[in-house]
Amino acid sequence: MSARWDVILVGGGLANGLIAWRLRQRQPGRRVLLLEAGPQAGGTHTWSFHQDDVTPEQHAWIAPLVAHRWQGYDVRFPQLARTLPGDYLSISDERFAAVMAAELGDTLRTHAPVAHLSPDGVTLADGEHLAAAAVIDGRGYQPSPHLALGFQAFLGQTWRLARPHGLVRPILMDATVDQLAGYRFVYTLPLSADTLLIEDTHYIDQPALAAEAARRRIRDYAAAQGWALEALLREEQGSLPITLAGDPDAFWQAAAGQPCSGLRAGLFHATTGYSLPQAVALADAISEQRDLSHPALFALIRQTAARHWRRQRFFRLLNRMLFLAGRPEQRWQVMQRFYGLGEGLIARFYAGQLTPLDMVRILTGKPPVPVGEALQAVLKHNPRLRAF
Repeated sequence: MSARWDVILVGGGLANGLIAWRLRQRQPGRRVLLLEAGPQAGGTHTWSFHQDDVTPEQHAWIAPLVAHRWQGYDVRFPQLARTLPGDYLSISDERFAAVMAAELGDTLRTHAPVAHLSPDGVTLADGEHLAAAAVIDGRGYQPSPHLALGFQAFLGQTWRLARPHGLVRPILMDATVDQLAGYRFVYTLPLSADTLLIEDTHYIDQPALAAEAARRRIRDYAAAQGWALEALLREEQGSLPITLAGDPDAFWQAAAGQPCSGLRAGLFHATTGYSLPQAVALADAISEQRDLSHPALFALIRQTAARHWRRQRFFRLLNRMLFLAGRPEQRWQVMQRFYGLGEGLIARFYAGQLTPLDMVRILTGKPPVPVGEALQAVLKHNPRLRAF
């Protein structure tokens, strides 16, 4: 058996990568190992966030990861087009992998698939066993009978164009496109004067998205915008969980003492599915922890997730209205009405910091879905799961 580690992080994605890096910064004497099954930390992903989603102190330490920053962003709906203020930032998989490799050195092991893990040990696919005071499982979202979910499914492609596209800021949502079987929009990031990330995104009831159809829709959208696609540089596909209801106590009892992080721990914005602010906060909390045993980390992560669950109750209510009220192809009306509200409210929504007055403002006025169906969606109940 090899030497004992303080912490082994299984899965080299955003949450575990940040934990490993932050521990190295704040507790450099700790023996921390990050294991990634693929060829590089982070896989093929882009993580984006708003300026106000994290604190100034958090901005300072994650700054080396930020590959792109824009001033403001656009949204487009059938009866609304708007430019909203506030910086929007993105971390590319290339930048993330480079920083993790440089900062973690030989404590990052790639091409290291795990066959089995427990709270205090890992067995690799090649049979090697590694022991630790704690193992944190950060291998992404895992289906659970204790959560009722919708999904934000997407396929994104990065294209180099034959000529400049002319965009100066992202288009976070273009919902003027055909809605198909649910709320659909196209998300576009201008990465350089002639390079775009274009994502076909759907809020749907199942996580599956037909890849070839999404690729065709991206090509059609680019043509409609007058963008001449020249070379496909990369592609990413995924599905983010959108929480409708759940039983958090049963969720954590089923974890059986296994510390976990990121989407696997339910640490994501209930409505957007984005997880960077929660991942940054968890990395900070763990890096401040002196007791890194698996019971102590499990308790810390569970308490963090419980606080997050309580703070997100209003977002789960909105999700139930979005997914369970009205026809799927009319879900865009909920989002169009939301983006007509005040700039500060929208910023606080993304940051998960809505005030009671914000909540009243979102729910008052002309409803975007039938009142009766909205009430049924809010009250619809599985006795094992709760929205609030």
